[in-house]
Amino acid sequence: MKNDVMEKKIRVAIANDHTAFEFRQPIIEYLKKTGYQVLDLGSTSAKPVDYPDYGFKIARTISDQKADLGIAICGTGIGISIAANRVHGIRCALTYEEETTRLARLHNNANVLALGARIIAPEKAVELVRIFLETPASNEERHQSRMKKLN
Repeated sequence: MKNDVMEKKIRVAIANDHTAFEFRQPIIEYLKKTGYQVLDLGSTSAKPVDYPDYGFKIARTISDQKADLGIAICGTGIGISIAANRVHGIRCALTYEEETTRLARLHNNANVLALGARIIAPEKAVELVRIFLETPASNEERHQSRMKKLN
């Protein structure tokens, strides 16, 4: 029996600056292993690049519906999340631990998860990605009305 991920073929974009070119590898491996379709938009070397370019790239990919959800990574996650959130329809949440990751999806229907490569361990990042992808958005009216205001 195929799992839900395989049947839905959820498309997950990942974008990162130079600080996360190695950090992202366990995340990509996890995504592929668990059946997600991966769209790699990130830098693949330590050569310095500008995080806003990658924040905008992942946000446009999500807003253009070329991917369903995204993972954005820079040194702290702050800069890339600010860049992504400048694109209409993007709700990029920067998290460092489990509960805010869960609530970012559940209450805010975040469509991009931002992570800090210099802040958390790669193993922790994989766990946060798992939580982000497995948590559905709430259908409660109070959350839906807030999403309408954000849009």
